[in-house]
Amino acid sequence: MSLKVYIDGEYYDKENAKVSVYDHGLLYGDGVFEGIRAYGGTVWRFDEHINRLYESAQAIALAIPLSRDEFKAVILRTLEINGLQDAYIRPVVTRGVGYLGLDPARVFNPSVIVIADQISLFPEEHYEQGLHLVTVSTVRNHPMALSPRVKSCNYLNNILAKVEAKNAGALEALMLNVDGQVSECTGENIFIVRDGALFTPPLSAGILEGVTRGVVFEIAAEKGVPCTETSLFRHDLYNADECFMCGTAVEICPVSKLDGRAIGTGLPGPVTKAFRARFQEMTRE
Repeated sequence: MSLKVYIDGEYYDKENAKVSVYDHGLLYGDGVFEGIRAYGGTVWRFDEHINRLYESAQAIALAIPLSRDEFKAVILRTLEINGLQDAYIRPVVTRGVGYLGLDPARVFNPSVIVIADQISLFPEEHYEQGLHLVTVSTVRNHPMALSPRVKSCNYLNNILAKVEAKNAGALEALMLNVDGQVSECTGENIFIVRDGALFTPPLSAGILEGVTRGVVFEIAAEKGVPCTETSLFRHDLYNADECFMCGTAVEICPVSKLDGRAIGTGLPGPVTKAFRARFQEMTRE
């Protein structure tokens, strides 16, 4: 059975799900999106993701033509119509179809798209052995130019970093900000463990305010593990006891090497393993 994709009130077979070439999401990357997971038919952290979608839209002056509850109902219906229990959900809102040119006043109704499908970013072996990262020269967008807290349809900054990492033989990149501080990976937030405590870059380092990042804070509080938002440099990652990435798609994934240097023992550490196990428990709950 072909997957069904929601576009502006109608469902289309995946093969026939199309938008206009005059849609400003295509022409200029003018839109916002979210990445959401469903586990066992339950949408994980539903409100947090929907709220972030609307905050991103507000930040770029984009009026979503559905209420939050209406949007949630569309997502649930998309899961239902596709018979999916465990899925990756991609809601997208574009500025809509209009004339050529940047002026949003020359664009008509925003377009709402919801895709429900499967996703697998990294082979299971990387969760067991840890992922290798390389630091890339592509600098994370400066918050004063385009805030990384806006999950916009223009992900070229992240894509260029991913290309650079793949060309260097790595699956994922570590991105720095303009001050040389650790920011994030191309689609994940990053944490290190040192002397039993967690450290992660603050929002001011130019990162997405990750939903899974927030869950890591919750697990840390639950386990009594100190967790501090602070400026980090590559030196801190090179000398960490453990390191892991987190995000909706990747969940919690250990990092065992950066720029050819082993982090800690070069294998996933006990804190990372415990946090990943607890995260999996929470999604099953």
